Amino acid sequence: MIKKERVERLAQTLREKGLDALYIGPSTDLEYIGGLDTHPDERVRGLMVAKDARCFAMTPLLYKEEIVNAFGDVPFYAEWNDHEGFTGAFRRGCEHLGVVGGRIAFNDGVRAVDMLAVRDSMPMEMVNGVDLLAGQRSQKDDDELELMRESSRIVDKVVAKLQKFIRPGMKERDVAKKIPDFFEEEGVIQMSFSPIVASGPNGSMPHYSGGERVIGENDIIILDLGGRYKRYCSDTTRTLFTGTPTEEMKKIYEIVKRSQAAGEAAVKPGATGQDVDRAARQVIIDAGYGEFFFNRVGHGVGLAVHESPYMIEGNDVPLAPGNVFSVEPGIYIPGKFGVRIENLVAVRPDGSGEALNHFTRELTVCGD
Repeated sequence: MIKKERVERLAQTLREKGLDALYIGPSTDLEYIGGLDTHPDERVRGLMVAKDARCFAMTPLLYKEEIVNAFGDVPFYAEWNDHEGFTGAFRRGCEHLGVVGGRIAFNDGVRAVDMLAVRDSMPMEMVNGVDLLAGQRSQKDDDELELMRESSRIVDKVVAKLQKFIRPGMKERDVAKKIPDFFEEEGVIQMSFSPIVASGPNGSMPHYSGGERVIGENDIIILDLGGRYKRYCSDTTRTLFTGTPTEEMKKIYEIVKRSQAAGEAAVKPGATGQDVDRAARQVIIDAGYGEFFFNRVGHGVGLAVHESPYMIEGNDVPLAPGNVFSVEPGIYIPGKFGVRIENLVAVRPDGSGEALNHFTRELTVCGD
């Protein structure tokens, strides 16, 4: 059902920004407001929220039952059939809300071609609405935080199973294929993202997407994975070993472990995303590996695996209670290996940080 208190907060934001309405296409924004997780395709559907908190729902007849079941008693459904196109229905909805000719924002669940079709069918000022719900979504309430805790407990269990499962001689894709099975054993059937299994020199690519390398003896493996528990994402990274790591591997692992701990420790009253980034990054710079850490320290996590707030230089907005984000520094040596350790952290009411992941950050060998 439409979450009325969230709609009211959004309407207040629209009024503050001088906007008449926000149209929300299929996206995690739509899940947040209306609980609708709908597969995006070319048929336009979604929800418009006006500055007075009134709504209309866009629905092709093909999806009407699904959308009515999700949204419930929305005052106006703008229905359309495949043969007639959607622009007439969109205009009828805007007329119902009285926003024709107004300033209408669109979120990132709307295709550019559909926005152009709307632009050509009725007068309006189109506005980028990608961040209108970001602040609201970033401050999780108590129920959301408990779902995030459970989601993180589950991914920790999956990492523990992977630590027992991985052996030399397996291909990276053999490990990646097992990850959804382990999640399903814990009651989670949807991944937050395609898991990363990067062994040996492949670990120097933070978002490596291959899978053919055979894991060797005395090897190093980055595992980056997450699942969606009751819509809320987990996201964690651990770097594991087979056999005996080299002295260089052990040295860099310890640097990254200290960096990750420093990032978590920087979450305190008044801290900003920039402060967290700097605290973690400085450890790596001081150790002489600054050039091998070239991305932000973290990102918000919730219904989406990447959302506000971001732990990055230039983000000087103080962290707020209910924020949940990753702290995931890494060192990536091209052609050799990489190390990354990632926990999610929630901001408590007093401004301190609560780590949501608890799988050990100590150097761990598979099979032990």
